[in-house]
Amino acid sequence: MAKFKKNNAQVGGTSMAARRGNLWGWVFTIPFGIVFLLFLVIPLVYAFIMSLYTSNVFGTKFTGLANYARAFTDTLFLSGLGRVVLYTIVMVPIQLGLALIFALLLDAFKNKFASVSRLVIFLPYAIPGVIGALMWGFMYSKNMGPFTSIFELFGLQAPDFLSTNGIFGALVNVVTWQWTGYYMVILYSALQSVPSELYESARIDGASELRIATSIKVPMCSSSIVMVTIFSLIGTLQFYTEPTVLRNQAPTVIDSQYTPNMYAQALAFSYNQPNYAATISFALGFIVVIFSVIFMHFTKKQSGLED
Repeated sequence: MAKFKKNNAQVGGTSMAARRGNLWGWVFTIPFGIVFLLFLVIPLVYAFIMSLYTSNVFGTKFTGLANYARAFTDTLFLSGLGRVVLYTIVMVPIQLGLALIFALLLDAFKNKFASVSRLVIFLPYAIPGVIGALMWGFMYSKNMGPFTSIFELFGLQAPDFLSTNGIFGALVNVVTWQWTGYYMVILYSALQSVPSELYESARIDGASELRIATSIKVPMCSSSIVMVTIFSLIGTLQFYTEPTVLRNQAPTVIDSQYTPNMYAQALAFSYNQPNYAATISFALGFIVVIFSVIFMHFTKKQSGLED
């Protein structure tokens, strides 16, 4: 009987400790929940409600999904969407390919040089996107940019990076420069969790470093590769900062409808159509979700979600 009471007391004490732990968990979570609710959930709900209405000089009326039907037949929205899809097809493989190569090289050379290199590669991500775009805008300048001086030094005509033919590559370069280091750190961290015994066994069996990288390291961090691919996919489809900043230097090449996000901003603040701007934003969000779900479905095995 005494033993039974002792066990009950222990169980009661454990339950009390668990309840206290849950209470403190709620205490620390509630502030974030309030901020999340006020600054994300409520604005999103309000914006979605706005997208179901249409405003004109005669007032505002409920039109349901009519704005969405208009959005998916809007040539300006569709052309901007096609543009960011093209950027996605080009930029995502370049960013992830470079990030993976850098991560594999840094993992192979674990010394002070590798530590410094890791910091240097990651540094562009620490620079705010607006500042980075302004810096590259100066470097792309045909009048006073350093690239122009370099080409003239060799007696060559400097290309116009901010022209119709050059703007695509210029923007790809800016985004790749800024985000590759971020993805590299994620992949490098995943490589650190791979047991070193696997590498030693492979070397004993005569595997080269290239074979170890392709047959052990890459498969072992496949879930992280899938994760950074989704990050890159979502970020590229929401392309906004870099073309908006460079638009000041190339207004005839980058118009206000260059990307869907830029189009939404122009509708809201330049054309006084906040309801349709909300519709464009949610339409883009829906497309981003569809792309992400499709990609996750086809990479279910690599991401570790497949049973």
